[in-house]
Amino acid sequence: MPENLTQIEIPEGMEPVATRPDALTDLPFTYCPGCTHGTIHRLIAEVLSETGAADRTVAVAPVGCAVWIYEFYALDSIQVPHGRAPAVATGIKRARPDGLVFTYQGDGDLAGIGIAEVIHAAARGESISCFFINNAVYGMTQGQMAPTTLPGQKTTTSPRGRDIATDGHPIRICELLSTLDGATYVERVAVTDPAAIRQAKRAIRTSFEVQAEGRGFSLVEFLSICPTWWGKKPADSVEWLRENMLPQYPPGVYRSAERPGKEAAA
Repeated sequence: MPENLTQIEIPEGMEPVATRPDALTDLPFTYCPGCTHGTIHRLIAEVLSETGAADRTVAVAPVGCAVWIYEFYALDSIQVPHGRAPAVATGIKRARPDGLVFTYQGDGDLAGIGIAEVIHAAARGESISCFFINNAVYGMTQGQMAPTTLPGQKTTTSPRGRDIATDGHPIRICELLSTLDGATYVERVAVTDPAAIRQAKRAIRTSFEVQAEGRGFSLVEFLSICPTWWGKKPADSVEWLRENMLPQYPPGVYRSAERPGKEAAA
């Protein structure tokens, strides 16, 4: 534990009701204040710890805000070139079919630089879990326009707002991948409030179950906030996501083994 962190003493007769999952290390997250990467990290770790699967799981992270993922997870982890996580995860899974492997990718990485990788992994039905973080900007590289940036949204490379006449339309990854026969489970969730966070955890668990049962490719998209590059306070960022991103990217199950069509959340 870093020396600058204060240890909290538990009063006599009381017990903690929430502790750090075994799948997380004791290092503090280094994300910007209000960023929901930490929330998503913990949800993944909770599922792996609760299912006892951490010791046979490999995490794959490319370049992006989560490039230091191997510092935070008490798992075997590998850092790969920008956009190439699904390809590397494919190799790991084929070499270790009895284990679990997941990728953790931002929207610039998965929907931009690595979109060919994830499309072909899904088309092949690779038995991997892709966790896709959509905050509508390139975060680590100073807030540039991403494939998921909304029409009219201002970024460092679209200071007047995204113009669909020159910049094109946002890419909806769940809708795109759900058309592929190799994709078994595709769901979009948010991490904006307790109910949404509980649903996000259920989606993570389902993704790992699909993989463990050898049923093919799965992807969970997380609608996330980026207060730093949105130029907003965390609470304001959550409201902006609700008002602007949810209409563009409706949460729901877009493909599953039982329900192959879209079932958007009410």
